[in-house]
Amino acid sequence: MYAVILVLILLALMAVAYQLGRRRSQSMAGRAGGIRKLHSLPGYYGFYAAIWCGLPALLVLLVWLAFQSIIVTKMVVADLPLATRSLSEAELGLVINDIRNLAEGNIVSRDVSPEMQAAADHYTNLNRIGSAALVVVAISMALLGIALGWRFISPAMRARNQVEAVVKALLVLSSTIAIFTTIGILLSVLFESIRFFRMIPLSEFLFGLQWSPQMAIRVDQVGSSGVFGALPLFLGTVLISLIAMLVAVPIGLMSAIYLSEYAGRRLRAVAKPLLEILAGIPTVVYGFFAALTVAPVIRDSGSLIGLDVSSESALAAGVVMGIMIIPFISSLSDDVINAVPQALRDASFGVGATHSETIRQVIIPAALPGIVGGVLLAVSRAIGETMIVVMAAGLSANLTVNPLESVTTVTVQIVTLLVGDQEFDSPKTLAAFALGLMLFGVTLILNIVALQVVRKYREQYE
Repeated sequence: MYAVILVLILLALMAVAYQLGRRRSQSMAGRAGGIRKLHSLPGYYGFYAAIWCGLPALLVLLVWLAFQSIIVTKMVVADLPLATRSLSEAELGLVINDIRNLAEGNIVSRDVSPEMQAAADHYTNLNRIGSAALVVVAISMALLGIALGWRFISPAMRARNQVEAVVKALLVLSSTIAIFTTIGILLSVLFESIRFFRMIPLSEFLFGLQWSPQMAIRVDQVGSSGVFGALPLFLGTVLISLIAMLVAVPIGLMSAIYLSEYAGRRLRAVAKPLLEILAGIPTVVYGFFAALTVAPVIRDSGSLIGLDVSSESALAAGVVMGIMIIPFISSLSDDVINAVPQALRDASFGVGATHSETIRQVIIPAALPGIVGGVLLAVSRAIGETMIVVMAAGLSANLTVNPLESVTTVTVQIVTLLVGDQEFDSPKTLAAFALGLMLFGVTLILNIVALQVVRKYREQYE
């Protein structure tokens, strides 16, 4: 909590620094003969002073918070009795965890000894001292930054250039963090997947027809097959996603066309927000709707015409998932269609084309890159959905393309494999990372295909 309050204090000081820098530049401009004598506008001088005030202090805050816990823990461990410090790494980790829990008022896993109570009190005192020191150092640096920024301001100073350089550096840092985050995710999944493929052959994983990841803990254990053929999972994912897209793409695209080209302003103002409400409904609610309403209706309808429909079917999950992702396609497609220049419409009407012909032959082709992007987002959303599949399609890894039977998906199995206490040396647990790597690869391929489509049509219409 103190960190939040400190950030608010620093933001207030930055606001003060902005006003001081701005007023100092205006005062200098008045003595020099007007605002035109300044290199930059007064606002840039204010931002310059605010940067001097806030940026160093915020950097100190981030670094301090990152290392304070580590340093305090090492200091507490150094004061523990020799017998405790001589424990194994795992046992010492449990002791440290108990000390932290005791200091924070949580439940500990053992009886509280005088030594543990003393260590917890020491831990609390060190944290208090560190927090107080952080407040003093951060505020002092902010005040020093205000003084330096205020002093450096002069009419000839290139405040705009320096402010824009700092903003550019922050933008580059943000993009770099995003890139390294993606690389970190990929490497973390890749390394664990390599461990899995050392135990299970890649060919068996990709082309195996049975999925039963139960591994035996004992030699005489019953019901542990340990079969890792992921083809039923891939097929189930494709089947449910295909059904969802068959529902979402036509309805979403036609809704976007109607709202952007035919609907009046009043109807559009009401219909579009109502349609986008679907995107805000929790997926577990869609799961209840699929399990309690859609699945029984499909099962009863199938029984009337002599079809054997499972109580948990891919069709029920796919239909409800398609309803869920309609707003993704509709909203994005509507924005893209509205962004098509009116000149293209006027030119089409000018040569005698009807409204429907203009939509088919001019507007849709011109908006196709954005529509493809919306569809790609919807596909990614469908592939990554879990709750609806769990509640409406089940957990059975069946190798089938029949939408009336029960299937499961890759994401559902990832959740199933990682639920509870698991050994990360077991192929059962490592299989989740292999499935995640496959999903990453599929998503990458979808993005590459979408970029090729976008590039092709942009060359045609730009």
